[in-house]
Amino acid sequence: MKLNHGLHLAYCTNIHRGETWGETFHSLQTYALAVRDKVCAGRPFAIGLRLSEPAAVELSNRDTLLEFRRWLEKNSCYVFTINGFPYGQFHGVRVKQRVYMPDWTSPERLAYTNLLFNLLSELLPAGVEGSVSTLPGSFKEFHPSLEALKAMRQNLWRSVEHIARISARTGRKLHLGLEPEPLCLLESSAETIHLFDHLRAEHPRDERLAEHLGVNYDTCHFAVEFEEAHNALPCLVNHGIKISKLHLSSALKVPPTPAARAELKRFSDDVYLHQVVARDAAGNRTIFRDLPDALAADAPAEEWRIHFHVPLHAPAAPPFENTNDHLLGVLDLLQLNPQMCSHLEMETYTWEVLPPELKSQSVVEQLAQEYQWTLAELGKRGLAG
Repeated sequence: MKLNHGLHLAYCTNIHRGETWGETFHSLQTYALAVRDKVCAGRPFAIGLRLSEPAAVELSNRDTLLEFRRWLEKNSCYVFTINGFPYGQFHGVRVKQRVYMPDWTSPERLAYTNLLFNLLSELLPAGVEGSVSTLPGSFKEFHPSLEALKAMRQNLWRSVEHIARISARTGRKLHLGLEPEPLCLLESSAETIHLFDHLRAEHPRDERLAEHLGVNYDTCHFAVEFEEAHNALPCLVNHGIKISKLHLSSALKVPPTPAARAELKRFSDDVYLHQVVARDAAGNRTIFRDLPDALAADAPAEEWRIHFHVPLHAPAAPPFENTNDHLLGVLDLLQLNPQMCSHLEMETYTWEVLPPELKSQSVVEQLAQEYQWTLAELGKRGLAG
């Protein structure tokens, strides 16, 4: 939806199942419109679209795309951002590290991302800029060689060139956002800055880099890394890195007592990877690949932060806490500089694997409550009316 200062807010439809275009379109008709009616009736409703590669190929059919555009207009909906992180199936199967495949070493990732921009340029309303979010290069465990890292940068640059061509042809302002995540090639603000420095050295004084490549700042991911919003976000901005999109999301945090560890077993699932960052009293961090790995270890720590997206509006019951403080810190910074980023997207994709006490009566009700919480916080800062 349209907010103050030219901001746009949506929820990411990766919360719903849908790998083909038919399944994706059905979820929009079934759930997105129901959420719209609860939170935005009678006003333009923004959709944060998630498209798998097969769905994107199907939607690129001219007749199918025209039908979707007509549906958007009829239902007073619009698309301003696409989640291009998961390439393949994202629900109901073991995803884990497969979510990072194919990575940016591959022509398949480049072709998929470019196709998303082709589609987005056709869907954007007049005067609205468009973003696509993507994985941050690769997963560290894939052990990319120097040659692989070079291939990643080359493919990212080819995508920048493609985005620039579409932007010039259509008059649209389009940008790709790399999404740092624990144990990925980019997981911190420092690693992100290092990559952009490398790209700038390879493409000196080329304005297309700053215009069309940036960061999708996921508040859950940076909080799990124990970064502070008032440090990490200004550091990226001051380094001249575009903030392409802000993912409004929250992680679990907990003191790893025996009782808490026992409770955490309910958050282990066979679908998603839940990286854990443990910090001891001296500030030393240990990163575990997945929650079961952390539970099996005997490393001393004062606090664990777990990459498990939890609903924004639901207060965590002891012994659990959440990282909403990081999210609110980002909103404080946005209040000071609303031009920093115009794209806001709530992303709690874990609906199907949430413990029952964290679920609302339905996914529609959960999304409506997340909107209410988010709009209230934005309103306190003059960012929403």
